[in-house]
Amino acid sequence: MNTMMVDPFSCMRLWTDMMRMGAEAQYVMTMRMAGLMGVMPQRKGENYRMVAEKGDAAREAMGAAFRSAASGARADEILAAAMKPYGRRTRVNARRLSRH
Repeated sequence: MNTMMVDPFSCMRLWTDMMRMGAEAQYVMTMRMAGLMGVMPQRKGENYRMVAEKGDAAREAMGAAFRSAASGARADEILAAAMKPYGRRTRVNARRLSRH
């Protein structure tokens, strides 16, 4: 069982994960906008993907947060669990879009 004390290292890890995810998301948005404007080549279906993945990520994040909360996790652990699906998608999208 978890104690109510928050580990300072887990808070720092959460913060750095949020910063990484924010930078990757900004890069992904820039690359997708360049594709929409015709400045860069864009894979077929990229416009659909950028819309469709939002719902999947939200469902996964809510499920992870609820499971984490139900197991008695601390608030920082619940937030980390909820962020994981979004972080995974930003990482994959940034890698995929940088190959063009």
